[in-house]
Amino acid sequence: MDDRNTGPGLAVVTGASSGIGYELARLMAEDGYALVLAADRPLDEAREGLEASGAQVETLEVDLATKEGVDALVARIGDRPVAILAANAGHGLGRGFLDQDFDEVLHVINTNVTGTVRLAQQVGRRMREAGEGRILFTGSIAGFMPGAFQAVYNASKAFLDSFSFALRNELKDSGVVVTCLMPGVTDTEFFERAGLMDTQVGQDDKKMHPAKVARIGYEALKRCDGDVVAGLKNKLQAAAAAVTPQTLLAERHRKMAEPGSGGEAP
Repeated sequence: MDDRNTGPGLAVVTGASSGIGYELARLMAEDGYALVLAADRPLDEAREGLEASGAQVETLEVDLATKEGVDALVARIGDRPVAILAANAGHGLGRGFLDQDFDEVLHVINTNVTGTVRLAQQVGRRMREAGEGRILFTGSIAGFMPGAFQAVYNASKAFLDSFSFALRNELKDSGVVVTCLMPGVTDTEFFERAGLMDTQVGQDDKKMHPAKVARIGYEALKRCDGDVVAGLKNKLQAAAAAVTPQTLLAERHRKMAEPGSGGEAP
């Protein structure tokens, strides 16, 4: 049993090497939480930045698309109660579905869906038993529309958005809060990793800053909100998607994500 002082508790953040995950970790550190950070990329820079501000940080470089990766993170948590789980790990994949390598397709599904729900179940059971805890899923407004040339990613986010609402309802009398953060286009490494830099959406120069997105999500979690769409423009897009035919939404997404739609990649 780890008996170190963890202030208000332990926060576990996945996908925390950069972007929204790192910014969520920074906000939780400011509130005094001890941190366990996990990502499939090196976390040295993230750890050093957070420790410089006085935070207590543990890191684990692990692939959360795998059962072994999730089990390793659960083992690192050990017997310590988790006050917050920020299930933020995820990545995308551009190009047409039939042109994608299927191993890469599976990795998107296993990261965004399988690994996320596997971790949420294990940590969520402990929270329910304790009668308290908060889970923040990073979903996306992409889950509201068919993602032509990003079909698997958008479908995975549709799953996660739906899953979070259902889990919140199941846990409504348990003391465990579930919140879904649904950002739009955010200025992170997502587009480079997904091979979307030659697309209109990849070259969009009006992406939201991840620090702003993270703060919106974290404040919603602290208020115990069920969901929050980050940014006015994204709120309008989400509202419009609810009343727009799916075929039209798919065509709009095609214009944003079709290879070459943004000209040459920078």
